[in-house]
Formats: sequence, C-alpha cells, structure tokens
Amino acid sequence: MGHEGEAEDEVEMSLLGEEERRQAANGLDVEEQSDGHATHSLSSEDKRAMVLLCVLYLIQGVPLGLALGSIPFILRDHLSYSQLATFALSGYPYSLKLLWSPIVDSVFFVSIGRRKTWIIPMQIIVGTIMLYLSLNVQVLMDDPSNHVAQLTFLFTSLVFFSATQDIAVDGWALTLLSQENLSYASTCQTIGLNTGFFASFTVFLAFNSEAFTTKWGVPHLTLSAYLKFWCVMSYAVSLWLLFFKKERKEVLSDADMSIKAVYKQIWAVCKLRHVQLLVIMHLFAKVGFAANEAATSLKMVEKGFLREDLAIAVLIDFPFQIIGGWLAANWSRGDTPLRPWLVAFWPRLGFAVIATVVVHWFPQPPITMGFFVFLVIQTVLSSFASTVQFVGISAFHTRISDPLIGGTYMTLLNTFTNLGGTWPKYFVLKGVDLFSVATCKVKEGSSELIIQAKECVSEQGKTACTDLGGECITETDGYYMVSAFCMLFGVIFLVLFIMPTARKLQALPTSAWRVKM
Repeated sequence: MGHEGEAEDEVEMSLLGEEERRQAANGLDVEEQSDGHATHSLSSEDKRAMVLLCVLYLIQGVPLGLALGSIPFILRDHLSYSQLATFALSGYPYSLKLLWSPIVDSVFFVSIGRRKTWIIPMQIIVGTIMLYLSLNVQVLMDDPSNHVAQLTFLFTSLVFFSATQDIAVDGWALTLLSQENLSYASTCQTIGLNTGFFASFTVFLAFNSEAFTTKWGVPHLTLSAYLKFWCVMSYAVSLWLLFFKKERKEVLSDADMSIKAVYKQIWAVCKLRHVQLLVIMHLFAKVGFAANEAATSLKMVEKGFLREDLAIAVLIDFPFQIIGGWLAANWSRGDTPLRPWLVAFWPRLGFAVIATVVVHWFPQPPITMGFFVFLVIQTVLSSFASTVQFVGISAFHTRISDPLIGGTYMTLLNTFTNLGGTWPKYFVLKGVDLFSVATCKVKEGSSELIIQAKECVSEQGKTACTDLGGECITETDGYYMVSAFCMLFGVIFLVLFIMPTARKLQALPTSAWRVKM
C-alpha cells in the first residue's frame, strides 16, 4: 500500500510546476495523515469541476449518439451496408482531431479564457447545425437513399465541431481538477459522454418508436423536436459559460504556445519510441470486437429484434456503465493503471463470440422474456467490460499527458484510441456486403427462377425483389466471416503484442512521456 502511494505521489508531483511542487512539499496542497501518507479527497471545488466537465462532455455526446447510434439504425431500413459505410465516415473527424488540436491549444483570447475561447463557439455552432437539421430532417429522412451525401456531410460537420470542443475540454480537465484527482477526469468523460450518447441513441430510439410510446402511454418524440431541444441546451450552456464561469488564467510564454511550437512539440512526442508503440497498440486493439460493435445490433434488428427492445436493453445497461466508470477510475490509480484495461480484453472478446452465436441462432420473433433477459445480461456485462477499458486507458492518458499542451497531448493519445475503433467500421460494413451471397427467387407457375441480386440485404433491396414477385434469400452471410476474422486477429494481437507492450509502457516514469524543446 505504501509503495502504491509513493508511486502515485511521484506521478502527481511530476505534473506540477515548480511553484506547485514547493507548495505540495510544504503541505499546502496535499493533506498528510499521521502515518505520512497522502490522502486524496474530493474538495468542493473538485466536485463543482466534475459537474461542469460532465455537462460539457454531455453536450459533446449528444451529436455522437445521433451520428454513430440512432441515425444508422433508422437508415438501416432504407440503405445497404455499403451505403451505411459511407455514412459511417461521419465519425472520422472525432478520430482525426489531432490535425488541428495544436491550433486549439495555441490560439485563444485571454479575456475569454484559453479553453472557453473554443468551447463556447463550438457549442453554438453545434446548436445551430442541430437547428438546421431539425427544420430539414424530415425531407432528408423520407428519402435517405438519395440524400446519403448530404446526411453524411451534415453529421460529419456536427461531429467535427464536437471533436473540436472535445480538444478544449480535455485540456481544461488537466487544470480544472486538482492534480491528485486527475484520474477522475476520465470518469467525468465516461459519465458525460455516455449520458449524451445514450440519450441520443437508446432513449431517443425508444421514444421515437410509435410501438413503444403506445405501449407505455408516453408522448411520441420526433427527431426534429429532439434536435431543437438540444439546440436550446447547447445555447444555454454556452451563455452560462460566457457570463457566469470564470477560467483560471494560465501563465504561458508566447514562445511555448505559438502554433508552430506546439506542432513541433507534439511531433517530438510522436517520435518517442514508446509513444509509437502506444499508437500501434491503439490502432489495432479494437479490431477483435470491431465486427460486434459495427454490425451485430444491425443484424439483430434485421432478424426481427425490435429497435425499442434494443433501446430498453441498453437503457437498463446505462447505470452499470456509470458504476463501471467510477470503479475503473479507482482501479486505474497506482502504479499499474493499464491492468484493468488489459484484463477487460478477454471478456470483451468472449462476449463478441457470444453475440455472433446469438445472431446465428436468433429465434423467430416475438422473442420470449427469458431470451430478452439473457440479451440484457449479455449487454450489461459486455458494456461493463468496455467501460472499464475506456476509463482505464483514459486515466492512463491523463496521467502521462503534459499539462502545458494538455489539449493537444490528450488529443494525440485519444485520437489513436478513437481511430482504432473507427477505421475498422467502414471495412467491416463493406465486408459484410462483399462476402454475402444473395439471390432473389421468383416462382413462375411450377418453375422457380433464380435471379442474382445486386443488393439483397437492405429493405430497399428486398422491396425490389418483392416487386418482381420473389423472395430475397441470403445464402451466405458475410457477417460471420468478418466476425471470425476480427476475433482471430484480436486474440493473436492481444497475446503477442498488446500484453507485453502495455506492461512495459506503464512501468515507464512520467518524465519519459515529456519532451523539452
């Protein structure tokens, strides 16, 4: 226990500037127990900071839940997997934000605040795009096959500005929270992002379903009304930040914070051998369960699982994710912050296997209550493992990031984490169509005419076949082939690369992750 406390103190001290180190050494920032060990309690200031971070991440999670969750589900009835793959490109800005993060770290108005300079306008722009979408979404969604490009552009813009806000929020978290409680920044991110994401995904899908609202006697929620509500919320939070929240001024020299200097510094960080190993690890770590996350839910809906039932299942799961985030934040303190992240790999891969089997043996609807309970339990456990991984790796990133370029450094690390989950999705969805073999069987009298269908997976393709008087038959489903490949790669990469590399990286001192220009 004492060794863990010393290691933790060493990390925290390395994050402090010289003045803060002297204060900490004199006992001004760290309370000492009678036995000489530091106690880390949440002060009222830290609690207020955590609430603010949760709200800011919530605003960010709402458009992500729409772009990556509910909209693909709604479009699934009208588009092929290849068209959905095109729309999936809207999530890419969140994984490429490193390209412009040094600008966010370097350019700001001192009178407004280093982080508020970016957070406020980004949230206003996000609210404005939502307002535009709310006024035009009905036309776009009524005929989505002819508006794929426009929908992709609008939601890509939404994600782009949310990603820019995320850069500033990540950087603010490093100075908003006290040094000894930095690990809770990832907890705030988990709570805020998940709440926003699930509000736009599960909650919206449930209340948008006429079957759900009729069954439970609740008002029907349209996409237009939902977008207008969050438009108002984005404006309100932005105005509150502008007039009522003061940001502490950071002492920064012009040389340190010029755009060129920040780009040079982050490039120097990228040239560090252990940073390169971390990047490689992140880029391929999520391939093992990429097919499960990108296509399993879509396949279940295709086989008759009601969208509102899926929404209820994930809604039940939400509190467990919050609990998992809090526990993981505590597990990630100490000298082995990556241990929870590593341990959670095995259950995530195991649940990916179970999910593939569930899709294969999915019963004819309506499903029994027993099977629904099984799906809920499987969802809860799988998401719990995912949350532990997310919080664990985020806590590690917070621990090793340099506060001087906090937004950029955190973005560098989070970029490759996000990219590792984003880039496989396009190829998974393309692969499902590529490896699927579908035929349209049309009966003419006593004979049967077989037509090779160009696309016989989406509702649009099935309708075209039905118009010919036939039935769309999928002889080979590419989902299973893609799933098998992903999981096999995931196990091999975990054993041969991730596990030994992660143990080496977490053993490095914090100073190894910093560069001096």
